[in-house]
Amino acid sequence: MSSYVAQRNGHAASAEELAPLAFGGYAHFTAMQVRGGRVRGLDLHLERLRSASMELFGRALPDDRVRACLRAALQAGPADLSLTATVYPPIGGFTVTGASSEPELLVRTGPAASGPPGPLTLAVVEYERVLPAVKHVGEIAKTYFPRQAVRQGFDDAAFVDRRGRLSEGSIWNLAFWDGAAVVWPEAEMLSGTTMGIVRRQLDRLGVPQRVQEVTLADLPALAGAVVMNSWTPGVPVRRIGAVSLPEASSFVQMLHRAYQAEPLTPL
Repeated sequence: MSSYVAQRNGHAASAEELAPLAFGGYAHFTAMQVRGGRVRGLDLHLERLRSASMELFGRALPDDRVRACLRAALQAGPADLSLTATVYPPIGGFTVTGASSEPELLVRTGPAASGPPGPLTLAVVEYERVLPAVKHVGEIAKTYFPRQAVRQGFDDAAFVDRRGRLSEGSIWNLAFWDGAAVVWPEAEMLSGTTMGIVRRQLDRLGVPQRVQEVTLADLPALAGAVVMNSWTPGVPVRRIGAVSLPEASSFVQMLHRAYQAEPLTPL
């Protein structure tokens, strides 16, 4: 079985079907890690697809249809893999017509991933995403700025808004540790599914959490920082801009324990 599958609406996608997508940019997606044919936070992924579809298309695919397409892709690959589900309009982008058409679903799978080991250094970039609450495909900045950061000697990039608030990383959520509580940055950003998993499991574990504005000036008072996404619940960050941060291994381990406490759900 191949670990690379591309399916449209539950069936193998032909080159003719995929070609228009290479020239479109009006779509949204969710990405997940599948282990043993199951996934953590399935409810969060389905909610993400529903809400983004309502925002972009005014209608959403039923959850049972989405799950059927995900299962079809899993049956064509190994039990452990990475999966991306992209929802798009059949008429494509760059047009205001076709708003009444039902969206379609493209599912792509690939090798399982777990993210870099870290610790990472993050360059600081002033940038605010368009429709930050939607995980959409129009994300040139999330490739451009990390490439610029690497040229400057960093590993990746972190974004600050026009008010100087740290919001998120290029393809990551940010989380901080003050020595007693997890601090989530307050800003316009994408709320990641892994972030949602970790937050609800930390609540169940009784770990204090709060949301507050975090600026570069606040960093020296913090005891650690991580980035997280669908690959991993926590990669340590040792520097943001010119500010060094403790690696806080106990903080990272706690986030991984919280993530592991989330049950794996069959698709």
